[in-house]
Amino acid sequence: MRIRGGRLPVGRNAADTSGSGGADAPGGSSADDGTPAGGTPSGSTTGAGSTTGGPGSPGAGRLASPWTRAGALLLAGALPALAFPAPGLWWFAYVALIPWLSLIRTAHTPRRAALDGWIGGIGFVIAVHHWLMPSLHVFIVLLAALLGLLWAPWGLLVARLLGGSPSARRAVAAVVVVPSGWLLIELVRSWEGLGGPWGLLGASQWEVSPALRVASVGGVWLVSLLVLAVNTGVALLIAAPAARTAAGVVLLVCALSVTAMWAWAPRPESAGTVRIAVVQPGIVEGPGSVARRLDRGEELTRSLAGRGVDLVVWGESSIGAGAWENPETARRLAELSRLVGADLLVNVDARQTDGSGRSGIFKSAVLVGPDGPTGDRYDKMRLVPFGEYVPARSLLGWATSVGKAAGEDRLRGNRQVVMTLPDGARGLRIGPLVCFETAFPDMSRRLVRDGAQVLVAQSATSTFQDSWAPAQHASLGALRAAENGRPMVHATLTGISAAYGPEGERVGRPLATDASAAEVFDLPLARAETLYGRFGDWPVYGAFAALAALCAAEGLRALRRPAPGPPGPPARTAHGSPGRPGR
Repeated sequence: MRIRGGRLPVGRNAADTSGSGGADAPGGSSADDGTPAGGTPSGSTTGAGSTTGGPGSPGAGRLASPWTRAGALLLAGALPALAFPAPGLWWFAYVALIPWLSLIRTAHTPRRAALDGWIGGIGFVIAVHHWLMPSLHVFIVLLAALLGLLWAPWGLLVARLLGGSPSARRAVAAVVVVPSGWLLIELVRSWEGLGGPWGLLGASQWEVSPALRVASVGGVWLVSLLVLAVNTGVALLIAAPAARTAAGVVLLVCALSVTAMWAWAPRPESAGTVRIAVVQPGIVEGPGSVARRLDRGEELTRSLAGRGVDLVVWGESSIGAGAWENPETARRLAELSRLVGADLLVNVDARQTDGSGRSGIFKSAVLVGPDGPTGDRYDKMRLVPFGEYVPARSLLGWATSVGKAAGEDRLRGNRQVVMTLPDGARGLRIGPLVCFETAFPDMSRRLVRDGAQVLVAQSATSTFQDSWAPAQHASLGALRAAENGRPMVHATLTGISAAYGPEGERVGRPLATDASAAEVFDLPLARAETLYGRFGDWPVYGAFAALAALCAAEGLRALRRPAPGPPGPPARTAHGSPGRPGR
């Protein structure tokens, strides 16, 4: 059989055109996707791979134009960003992907499906990272175009499983496999060289108690799977009448699973409280801003005297290079420690030498006691691309003249550190993280497994002060706390500073971006291990298994297809043809 234009409709196998293949298998038969057996799909495809779609499909009418469709895809891909802070429409995450899924399922060629995935991915990356525009300028478009390619295979997957008229079995497979494909995209882009795990869809649920319980079982990865599964199920309810019962059952299973995790997942066991203060000096600009910020931090710390705090935390880069090189700074900090009666965890952005003898600029969390620096120091391990180093500087160093890229590469630390406070603070063990390291689930998990009782993050987002970035950054603390069953403090220079209990719940009053203040948080300590702490990133391995199972099923179906028979004799007509005249 000849397919018009030589293209095979997405959602069907080649064998389906001859009527073979089960209707219940993923991909279905020729009748499974609503295409007449032995015929072309409803609607026609253009030479560019765009589609006019069938009657009533989103590809019909106005979306027949490739440019209109591309605009719709960019917008559809951007919609999930509204679920994150600062808009904070967390409930929207469960339906935000439906327009994108609906557009992809109307793609009638693999090329169109991959293109739909790519264009939507561009919209998603730009929307989630739009606050980087002042620093990256036009580079954010290039970055989005490159990262958007990760969604091209996902577009193929969506069209394969949701295209046409899915059967009940294909609908169930879609609710498992489509979220699994998305999760692997999140895993790949979580590599720090690609910007790190910012904007994981599960992170939008940071203030939803049931979702935080899910995070304690499978981390942010399991929350992402849940959000994608609901989106996929609702999309099937809307667009696939034949699969509505199956989709409804799967959504009910999702609800029951969350209920079960809420009821039976282990909860942190109370182990007393600890009092930790956060010092946020606020915006300090103009000449001498570094020295004046230090003075303001010192003033706020003095106000904590007599309040019985166990630890005082300053934000990222709270002490600049010049100040740290001056011995007077260490003396002033030691005096503050004696006055407050607690150690200070400050952050130094300066040229230093680490334990292995490397010299260069490190971003370091440094513990200071009444006698000066205690020797406990953590050097930031995961650096922000372009912000703290320029990848392949010999090739991309010109970026420093266009955007706000690092003029000199910072050096990265080589190990995580758990610091132990003096006996006066009951030997409290803290696990420091710096800046966007709080976005990496594995780092906080490693610290807790090494014995940290409190996770402490030091950050500075003043460059993006009036954007969504401060709220998004602060929200990550709730997830890391819930995943590991340990409290977390997020201390910044200019806001938002916040604290969270061991179940991810807010503790105390956060310090907003317009605040210059010191705040004391009474944090509940906890013991016992969460399921995520024990088993780690098992949802990621489950996603790999689901995709492997799909590939295996497709391979077996391909092996079972009958081999094509020998070509039949050429057709003859009554009047012949110019190449074969009749007799």
